[in-house]
Amino acid sequence: MRIVVIGGTGLIGSQVVKRLGEHGHDAVPASPNSGVNTLTGEGVEEVLKGADVLVDVSNSPSFADDDVMNFFTTATTNLTKAAAGAGVGHYVALSIVGTDELPESGYLRAKVAQEKLIRESGLTYSIIRATQFFEFVGAIANSAEVDGVVHLPHGGVQPVAASDVAAVVARTAATEPVNGVLEIGGPEEFTMDGWIRTVLKQRKDPREVVGDPQAKYFGTLLTGKQLVPNAGAQLQATSLQDWLAAGN
Repeated sequence: MRIVVIGGTGLIGSQVVKRLGEHGHDAVPASPNSGVNTLTGEGVEEVLKGADVLVDVSNSPSFADDDVMNFFTTATTNLTKAAAGAGVGHYVALSIVGTDELPESGYLRAKVAQEKLIRESGLTYSIIRATQFFEFVGAIANSAEVDGVVHLPHGGVQPVAASDVAAVVARTAATEPVNGVLEIGGPEEFTMDGWIRTVLKQRKDPREVVGDPQAKYFGTLLTGKQLVPNAGAQLQATSLQDWLAAGN
């Protein structure tokens, strides 16, 4: 199949393209660097000509509330319109576990809006909601650091390896649409502060990690299991220790 991967040069997208290619598909990475700009619409119709599947793993360059909402609503509107015009048979989008449970987060509000546009587009689709990636542990720690101390909430999280996410996205793209939401996560549940503390200690990072119920996680309080997948989620194999042992 011809499968166009929007965001195909990023962390997840590049691995999706590689996996699809290894299984004999014509996987086309699309990004602004290749002349495809989902915000302006430049190159979108052209790259989708003859495509069987569209995979959207793109991300906003800015996480400011207004910017991220504009990115996901504008890009998704352009993509769904062009996909419908091109006769694309399957729209696969990567989203986040807990999107509709943390409305104070501008980023997650934008993902809710993206999902709604896809569901209401008339296209057959699969939305994959993944938990936070192991690979973002450094960015999370840095965002929560104040005077050398990392302040994080004690809410639950069940992080997953990016390679496992890419495998699920690629497999979903090559199979029949689910016309619904598929949740995936890692094999182990942690507290947010416990997860980050474990990795920083393994990396011999001297920063102290403090569990703080008032600490915000990218703009929102995290008090429970909003970022933990629901029962029935597909849990992936790579554990945190496996991932760390691989030199990450």
